[in-house]
Amino acid sequence: MEETKVTTKVMFENWVAQFSDELFSWAYYKTSSKETAEDLVQDTFVSAYHNIDSFKGKSQPKTWLFTILNNKIIDYYRKKSKQFVISSDDYSQQIKTTNNFFDEHDKWKKEIDTNEQHWLDNPEFNSILLACIKDLPENWQFIIQSKYILDKKSADICQELEISKSNYWQISHRAKLLLKKCIELNWVSK
Repeated sequence: MEETKVTTKVMFENWVAQFSDELFSWAYYKTSSKETAEDLVQDTFVSAYHNIDSFKGKSQPKTWLFTILNNKIIDYYRKKSKQFVISSDDYSQQIKTTNNFFDEHDKWKKEIDTNEQHWLDNPEFNSILLACIKDLPENWQFIIQSKYILDKKSADICQELEISKSNYWQISHRAKLLLKKCIELNWVSK
């Protein structure tokens, strides 16, 4: 019995040494927060340690740990989406602000220069875009990254965040408007 505990402890210590960096990189990519990523990786290892008996070796340890981490990330965004509530005053102010983005025909007042065919390949533009995404509330970031970077379906995103489709579309629309304004201020005006 004691030998099994020692073997399990050594195996687990090897996993921590071997997979910590990859797990952290993934958590950081998904959350854009060093502290949050560190907490999620720590929670992943704590959960894995407490449930080590459920690991039957049917998958690679890395796969098992990433599954736990992805569930922790989903839980993190679920909690965040439930914490984020827009007051009616904030909503009214946001609508007033975003109304300024459109002309009388509901078209953008200022367009990104479409003559530049490869602006998504431009490192400076990508840096500005990432900074603009990081300025969004966390669950808005998750929606934008899931939809446009990871190509997830809206129904899957709604399920992960436990939000309605109308709430999803509302958040998505507002996030795109704020990204548009941020890009206009930081890229187009250069």
